[in-house]
Amino acid sequence: MRSMDVGSDSEMVESLARARGAEDVGLVDDIIANRLDRHAHVLTSVGDELSTVVAVLRDAAARGKRLRASFCLWGARGAADGELVPGAVETAAAIELFHLAALVHDDIMDNSDARRGLPTVHRRFADEHTRDGRHGDPDGFGSAVAILAGDMCLAWSDDLLATAVVDIDRDIRHATRMIWSQMRDEAFAGQYLDMLSQTIPATSITRARTVLRFKSARYTIGHPLGIGGTLGGASPTLVGQYDAIGLSAGEAFQLRDDLLGVFGDPAITGKPAIDDIREGKRTLLVALAERSASRTERRLLADCLGNPNLTEDQLSAVREVLSASGAVTVVEDRIARLADEAFATVDELEVDRVTRQALTCLIDRCLWRQS
Repeated sequence: MRSMDVGSDSEMVESLARARGAEDVGLVDDIIANRLDRHAHVLTSVGDELSTVVAVLRDAAARGKRLRASFCLWGARGAADGELVPGAVETAAAIELFHLAALVHDDIMDNSDARRGLPTVHRRFADEHTRDGRHGDPDGFGSAVAILAGDMCLAWSDDLLATAVVDIDRDIRHATRMIWSQMRDEAFAGQYLDMLSQTIPATSITRARTVLRFKSARYTIGHPLGIGGTLGGASPTLVGQYDAIGLSAGEAFQLRDDLLGVFGDPAITGKPAIDDIREGKRTLLVALAERSASRTERRLLADCLGNPNLTEDQLSAVREVLSASGAVTVVEDRIARLADEAFATVDELEVDRVTRQALTCLIDRCLWRQS
């Protein structure tokens, strides 16, 4: 973790950054809640049965970390001398709704049972189907409802973005839309390559890094910063610096996520630690282990990756291989190097001190988190 400057002035800046960040997140939460209420009114007017769908989405949305929204908002503040520009909060909320849609769909693809400490959306509706003794396949019903729920969130996110940028300068509106579109396309492309990699017996380091970059790195930090910065009228230089932060800090964020996906405490992460191996995630962590492991260890990895019946004992064996091969150490070292790169770029930003401090704290939170 990066050490902060000490002294009353630095403490004041950090305190102000935290206060503004908390206030901004509160505004985002309010917008999301209001949007869900508005759509709930329409849905439940069609049928009271839809109230359950809205309630499940409310639960899932309320537990978000708001990292992407925070990067968007501070990206905007950094471009506008610390001020909160028109449309930034709504745009940040739109990013969060897009992210919720991505998570709902991702959990179906990964057959995940838990997310953010709750049953995943498809699991909740499958369990409801079983509990109520309905006809048909519970899992099929749960997945179908979750697909609809995710699709609604995608549509709502785009509606919210359109509302956010309707009254701003036409060129800024167009530029913001372009980054938004690129973010969506790259996230979808990264997700496809991630699924494709699970169908191939060997793990490619090149493919793993490509997935890491586009499914998570730019989508989590770089694009939200860029979208916010564009709304705030950022110069091409600042937008480029934001993208550089996104590439380094975003990659480190996903590498930390990969480690937590295998070694994390489910009570803290809110999801089982067995899922990534059971689903056969071909992460950089796995690719590095395969490169350095013995023939016996590689055979064990091959037997366990993608095994739907993976046991806790087998997971422990995989963890041992990942550690003994040196892969965990390599990944931790890379996270530290990427962190240094990200912090160095933050230090070079021509932004106000509060924004610089806020971005430092956000990156710190991403890279050394436990959930």
